[in-house]
Amino acid sequence: MKRSIQIIVFSIFLLGSSLFAQNNAEKAISKTNFCIGETVRFYSETLSEDRSLNIYLPISYGNDANKKYPVIYLLDGSADEDFIHIAGLVQFGSFSWINMIPESIVVGIVNVNRKRDFTFPSNSTRDKLEFPLSGESENFIHFLETEVQTFIQKNYHITNEKTLIGQSLGGLLATEILFKKPEMFDNYIIVSPSLWWDDETLLQFKPKSYKGAKSIYIAVGKEGPNMERMAYQLKNKLTQLKVENTALYFNFLQDSNHGDALHLAVYDAFKKIFATPEEK
Repeated sequence: MKRSIQIIVFSIFLLGSSLFAQNNAEKAISKTNFCIGETVRFYSETLSEDRSLNIYLPISYGNDANKKYPVIYLLDGSADEDFIHIAGLVQFGSFSWINMIPESIVVGIVNVNRKRDFTFPSNSTRDKLEFPLSGESENFIHFLETEVQTFIQKNYHITNEKTLIGQSLGGLLATEILFKKPEMFDNYIIVSPSLWWDDETLLQFKPKSYKGAKSIYIAVGKEGPNMERMAYQLKNKLTQLKVENTALYFNFLQDSNHGDALHLAVYDAFKKIFATPEEK
């Protein structure tokens, strides 16, 4: 009987200890939101709709009021698109022991209707059927230039260096901007551009001349003969133009496809575009 009482007492002690430890563990848990940037929402007069920007700021941002940062503008910049992994590449590449890219601000333009915003008017019957709400890139480019870039310039500590990243239809838009308003950006990273749009008419367009140094990086994965051919044609077109002070890079990512080429391409583009003269 005495032995049974001892066992019961010991069991109660163990249970009490377990509950005490559990309660302490629960009290020790603390949860907070983990943020890598900030989201800005505003009404666009150009597009007549609400728009959002996802903005990544370097860790050192704000520590020195006199320090300014280059800006990387990212098309398809929603959190469920390319913003998080591109911001991660920028953070990683700017670590002091990596030193691949200067600390930079990333501005992700959140999509509302990318098929509308990233395409110019097409005369192709197929394009009109598959993309009935398309052809508004002129308005979107104006929005980028007069609203997005102006907002960033007024509200953040930035240098004059601006980079644009676009993939797929975003690559089509980046190419259109390069051809029509090249002064908007200093560096263009164009990945898997959808140059098939409007029966490839953009490849026949004569690009506007510009002054000043630029870096242009083009990449395409193993994406079929047409996509690969058009990317090579874009590279050849720019090569033939021989614009002074322009660095042109091309990368065929034979182990990647349309879905996964962007991450590897941007990493490679950063290494090439931001390399020091000695590294180049």
